[in-house]
Amino acid sequence: METLTAAEILAALGHESRLAIFRLLVEAGPEGVNASAIGERLNIPNATLSFHLSHLSRVGLIKGERESRFIHYSAEYGTMNELIAFLAHNCCQGKACLPKTTACDALAKRRTQKPHSQEK
Repeated sequence: METLTAAEILAALGHESRLAIFRLLVEAGPEGVNASAIGERLNIPNATLSFHLSHLSRVGLIKGERESRFIHYSAEYGTMNELIAFLAHNCCQGKACLPKTTACDALAKRRTQKPHSQEK
């Protein structure tokens, strides 16, 4: 990831509402959430929500897919992983010093499993 790209992504996340939207979508998993539910959960008016969703989409942090009349949004985990890798590149001279990232790896693995395998 290039420095300018990382700076644009971090700038997008630097707004309280956009950060809340992104975190909600990360927590929702690959299934995502439709736009109206995002607005209701975060108490963001539709016009403002549309602006923030557009900004997050433009920097590649989320994607929207139309489902009949609704747009369903989900986090772009690849972009998130690239940003984290960029930020932690050569951290602590290559030693494993970030224990919380190990927990994130486990969550990512669970998200890629099929739903029936999570029920066990």
